Amino acid sequence: MVDARGYSCPTPVIMVQKAVKDGSPSKLEVAVDNQCSVENVTRFAKNAGYAVSVSEFEGDFKLTLTK
Repeated sequence: MVDARGYSCPTPVIMVQKAVKDGSPSKLEVAVDNQCSVENVTRFAKNAGYAVSVSEFEGDFKLTLTK
C-alpha cells in the first residue's frame, strides 16, 4: 500500500514508481487525496502495463493497480 495522501504531484507518481521498481508487484494499492494525483498515477500505471480501478472513500481515492 502506497499512502500518498497529503502530497501534491509529482510526489505520488514518484512514490508509485519507486514501489513498482522495488518490487514489481502484480497488485498495488495507492491512496491519494486529489483528482490530479488520480489522473497522473493512472497515466503512469497504464504506461507501466497495469490496469487501474479507482474507488472513492471519505473524500480520498483508492487506486488498485493490477497486472
